[in-house]
Amino acid sequence: MLKKILAVTALLWSVASWAAVDANKATDAELDALKGVGPALSKRIIEARKQGEFKDWPDLMSRVKGVKEKSAARLSAEGLTVNGQPFAGAAPAAKAAKGDAKKTAAAPATKALAKP
Repeated sequence: MLKKILAVTALLWSVASWAAVDANKATDAELDALKGVGPALSKRIIEARKQGEFKDWPDLMSRVKGVKEKSAARLSAEGLTVNGQPFAGAAPAAKAAKGDAKKTAAAPATKALAKP
């Protein structure tokens, strides 16, 4: 039983490692296979890559039209990497900051209403 569990775990691990597609090495077909990457985006990635390999995610986002933090996070979740690194952008922190700003803005209004 333990051997079966280890075999299945090893199989899943190998499939997960194959799922990663590096923007610097991927073919047009490999990029198209990712959810969220169509023929137009894969063409833009390959055209930008002709200028030189992408150093990191910010480099890819600055050179490929239509790839910003939100789309980079989504593409990374689908398996796209740059130099083997997934996107580690500040999207979650930005959402938290917006939430904090809303709470802070709402707090004075609530206090003003509470006063007699």
